[in-house]
Amino acid sequence: MSLKDSLNKFKLQQEKCQSTLSSIAARSGSSKAKPPPKPTPANAPSLAPTRAPTPPVKFSNDTERLQHINSIRKAPVGAQIKRVIDLLLETRLAFTPEQINEACYVDANANKAVFDSLRNNPKVSYDGKRFSYKSKHDLKDKSELLVLIRKFPEGIQVIDLKDAYPTVLEDLQALKAAGDVWLLSNFDSQEDIVYPNDPRSVIKVDDDLKQLFRGIELPRDMLDIEKDLQKNGMKPATNTAKRRAMAQVHGITPKTKPKKKQRQISNRTKLTNAHLPELFRTET
Repeated sequence: MSLKDSLNKFKLQQEKCQSTLSSIAARSGSSKAKPPPKPTPANAPSLAPTRAPTPPVKFSNDTERLQHINSIRKAPVGAQIKRVIDLLLETRLAFTPEQINEACYVDANANKAVFDSLRNNPKVSYDGKRFSYKSKHDLKDKSELLVLIRKFPEGIQVIDLKDAYPTVLEDLQALKAAGDVWLLSNFDSQEDIVYPNDPRSVIKVDDDLKQLFRGIELPRDMLDIEKDLQKNGMKPATNTAKRRAMAQVHGITPKTKPKKKQRQISNRTKLTNAHLPELFRTET
């Protein structure tokens, strides 16, 4: 083939490529061209639903939550343990470590010290999978509470009972109102002691307590007795000062009481205090 023929063939190929490019450009332009929109009357209702503007995304709440979680997980181990125990005590449910993390953000799986402390805590029971609250006495209701109290004729501290189940304190007051127990309250609530009110229970009394009881001499004047009661935080059942003032107003002369003999142990005393025989035994 001569050089002239090669040039002619190359020109034909160039013209063909140019023609192809022109047709592609024409089709592309026609597809982009859109018909002009039809004019819409000013009073015609709009068919497209109007959308409310999308509120801007705020990250403040999520940031605060993440900061709160981070502060919990960076807290001392003791603070995290307390948070978990409070959860177990309040709900009385069994939680896996994952559920604890979801409920109070303490990640026991990621913190070996927290996990080991929980597993060995005397207030926590761990069955190998779940953690739950463990009270000192496993009680469910008032009847079980009364059975337990009757096993301790010398009294049981209320602080050892108050976490047995959620309504235990209300049940203690109900048992007291029904006369089934005695509840002795001191200024410090942690020293409250509950005793069974059961005449069949025999209580062993120490010798020093018996001597102290028998050596107490009560004041002869009721005013002094009432003052001593108030001094020890107890409210007297009588008001001698008021009674005497009323008697003077009405011109009633108070009777002077003769000195009483030393108190003897009567049959009634022995009967009503049968559970304290050593305290009321007559010395010979």
